[in-house]
Amino acid sequence: MKFLLKYWINYRFLFITSVICVSFEAVCDLIQPQIMARLIDNGVRKLDMQYVMHSAMLMLSITAIGAVFACIRNILSSNASQRFGAEVRSDLFIKIQKLSVTDSDKFDGGSLVTRMTNDVTQITNFFNGLMRVFFKAPVMCFGGIFMAFTLNIRTVPIIVSIVVIVIIFIMLSMKLSYPQFSHIQGAIDKLNTTIREYLMGIRLVKAFGRFKHEEERFEVANKRLSAVTTKANRILNAFSPLTSLAVNCGIAVIILLGSHWADKGEMGVGQIIAFITYMAQILMSLNMISNILNMYVRTKASAVRVAEVMNMEDTENLYAINETNDYNFENIELALDNVSFAYPGSTGEMALKSISFSLSKGQTLGVIGPTGSGKSTLASLLLRFYETTGGSINISGYNISDMPASVLRSHIAIVPQTATLFTGSIRDNIAWGENNADDKHITAAAMAAQAYDFIIATHEGFNTRLGQGGVNLSGGQKQRVSIARAICGSPDILVLDDCTSALDAVTEAKVRRSLKEYSKDVACVLISQRISSVMTTDKILVLDNGHQVGLGTHEQLLLDCPIYRDIYLSQIGGGAKNAG
Repeated sequence: MKFLLKYWINYRFLFITSVICVSFEAVCDLIQPQIMARLIDNGVRKLDMQYVMHSAMLMLSITAIGAVFACIRNILSSNASQRFGAEVRSDLFIKIQKLSVTDSDKFDGGSLVTRMTNDVTQITNFFNGLMRVFFKAPVMCFGGIFMAFTLNIRTVPIIVSIVVIVIIFIMLSMKLSYPQFSHIQGAIDKLNTTIREYLMGIRLVKAFGRFKHEEERFEVANKRLSAVTTKANRILNAFSPLTSLAVNCGIAVIILLGSHWADKGEMGVGQIIAFITYMAQILMSLNMISNILNMYVRTKASAVRVAEVMNMEDTENLYAINETNDYNFENIELALDNVSFAYPGSTGEMALKSISFSLSKGQTLGVIGPTGSGKSTLASLLLRFYETTGGSINISGYNISDMPASVLRSHIAIVPQTATLFTGSIRDNIAWGENNADDKHITAAAMAAQAYDFIIATHEGFNTRLGQGGVNLSGGQKQRVSIARAICGSPDILVLDDCTSALDAVTEAKVRRSLKEYSKDVACVLISQRISSVMTTDKILVLDNGHQVGLGTHEQLLLDCPIYRDIYLSQIGGGAKNAG
């Protein structure tokens, strides 16, 4: 929990003020039984009503003062804890964005959601409790023992013995329950991941009728969470009544001995009542301490999970926008020199092996190859989602590994295979990559992506609201909006990763013509499964099992590259063979 210290420093004034308020509130509570004892022994017993009234008013005044301190403490703790939680969530969100794809792949999406919500909430609640009651409990416990000592020293051994027994119970409870709370957070991760996967693939589940299978997956995750939570609560619930039993036994012993001492005149009735009150306060504080330590155990488990993310090295400089001026991209040229790559944590087999090509401004490179040949991996490397294992990728002579991510991605845009849209208007989604885009710019991008006609045909045009993931658009419409978004950012390099797969042949041809006109000012990498999409590009890169097996024009590859020729014949047909 060391990483939380920097947040504590930001709120130390509020924290110290709250602790002071809590301490004064506890003192007010501790004084009351003493006054009550005197009220009974010196007022009620002697029928001195003036003393009774004076003591009653004093008790009311002290209660009012304690209430004022309690109100101040609650206001401070609520305000500070919520600000604290918001700050931790914000920093965690920013941290996740600074992680490379390699590092973020180490966590499930559901796990990251749990860490940002459930775990941070657990830490926030602990911080809130720390300012509200956590310091009150030990003050009440040791203060109660001290006040009992001032009344009658004979009862102190009984009270100390009970406190020692309860502390032993609490330590055993902590030791046994801590591992369980770590398992609980892991079970929540699994449940969230299961739900997330189901919701993302709900249409596929419906299409294949896999409801029963998904119900079983959910039931397994749900039962595991229930089982580990029950086990943890069983441990806590077993020790709670033992704590109460020990304290109540102490109260019974004090009543028994107190009555004997009262008969001898060695102890007043008021003192006995005060002792019982102090024992009740000690019981309450011990239960509170037990709850505090149990919450600490839970919070520690959550803090460790949050710290796993927060302590990771920042691998992407997201905000170094000003450093763009240090690079000259006037004459864009993309060059790959003997690039190889293997996915981290894989078997070590290369996903790409010795890839080399160059691409200048205004040129288009088509990339084609069988499924699993490394086409999308190449796109990920160009965006520097992963670092190359060997070789280098250069833009205008600058190695992209030496660039801040913000600089690289301000000059390059990608349209991924799966179109991802966000909740908001179509206008917002197109302008998503360029905050300063005006209506003219947005409209031009929509036209270039062949999205303009279907957009204006909707009831609200560019202001049409999209549901989560663009659920109210077809697959082809989402792809065209995604293309418009990339174009709107006016990149120097445009990567199109099989982004027209949902379009019919006629619409795809229109999009290709528009992009060809648009790409006069950019270097374009066009990845596709369709031979018709790449055969008119300036260069074609052919990949097979991660190897570069061909690079050239359509005509050259038909003659020199058997794999390209096979793809061509399988898609275009035998009739084209003679023409070739």
